[in-house]
Amino acid sequence: MPSKSRSRKVVRYAVVGQGYISQAAVLPAFRHASANSRLVALVSGDEVKRRELGRRYDVATYAYDEYETCLASGDVDAVYIALPNTMHREYTVRAARRGVHVLCEKPLAVTEADCRAMVETCRRHGVKLMTAYRLHFERATLQALSQVQSGVIGEPRLFVSSFTMQVEPPNIRLEREMGGGTLYDIGIYCINAARHLFGAEPVEVACITTDRSPRGGDVELSACSILKFPGDRMATFCTSFGAAKTSEYRVVGSKGTVRVDPGYELARGLALHFEVDGKKRTVKYARRDQFAPELMHFSDCILDDRAPEPSGDEGLADVRVIRALYKSARSGRPVRLESKRQTAKPSLRREKTSPPVRMPRMVHATPPSG
Repeated sequence: MPSKSRSRKVVRYAVVGQGYISQAAVLPAFRHASANSRLVALVSGDEVKRRELGRRYDVATYAYDEYETCLASGDVDAVYIALPNTMHREYTVRAARRGVHVLCEKPLAVTEADCRAMVETCRRHGVKLMTAYRLHFERATLQALSQVQSGVIGEPRLFVSSFTMQVEPPNIRLEREMGGGTLYDIGIYCINAARHLFGAEPVEVACITTDRSPRGGDVELSACSILKFPGDRMATFCTSFGAAKTSEYRVVGSKGTVRVDPGYELARGLALHFEVDGKKRTVKYARRDQFAPELMHFSDCILDDRAPEPSGDEGLADVRVIRALYKSARSGRPVRLESKRQTAKPSLRREKTSPPVRMPRMVHATPPSG
């Protein structure tokens, strides 16, 4: 049965998985989301993490083999899943069957079938499922969408992006068995941005990948992708785990351009650079907590019985494109996609601004670059 969280003014969360993103961003975000969200439990397979993080945040802790106990305790209304990608389906389905709502990190899962199973199970058991797209609540991203959609640069024609970094082994991003790969980890940001800046779903895709990294792992080192959208609009982007850090995208319209650089950053503020009719201007946005707004939105949806956005279906939309890109890379040919209507519409109405969090001391966790 669904949890009884609607009768309260706060949603109680267990965070499942205590890797870098949880420790650096998710756990600290509860301080800024305290109006309607409360951290009450941690789930981890690492005894040291459970002991030290449990003490730091003064919450209950559970091992992975105690997950059912956590879900059945009556103390948890929702879970934030920050596990390796291949574990998302199992831990979402188990929570849904216990009537516990799910906020799941992206990619929602590794396959379309897994995404659909997650969406259907949550619907069947009457619980909410949201995909954790932090930039859907970030003012810089939403302003870029708003400006492009309002015609500031004319008709948008091209999207060009680069998202690259150095990833040092050992790291699950480099392991195919764990759902690693540049498209799942960072390419998904480029895909999501292109889809919403064009306000449509791609109809054909192509991709070329390099061999796996010589430093370890069994996924591609780099990938270059092309998405064709209705109306002869094109998106191109390159991703890499073996290149200097970049995080940017540009939309080229019939009258001008907007470049967002940094564009996908977590640790720095973002900036919009416009050039229209020969005139340039830059709008900068200070670094902020990008995770508290996600938590607050999802908690509001639970408490008010509203559908969250970005939904599980939004997570599925990006995984559909990723799978087609990898299929193209394997076959050496473009892949046609079934025509789909876009349903998610990120809006400035959802923007919430929270001050940045301080980077806490990591417990058995390191950033991608080591």
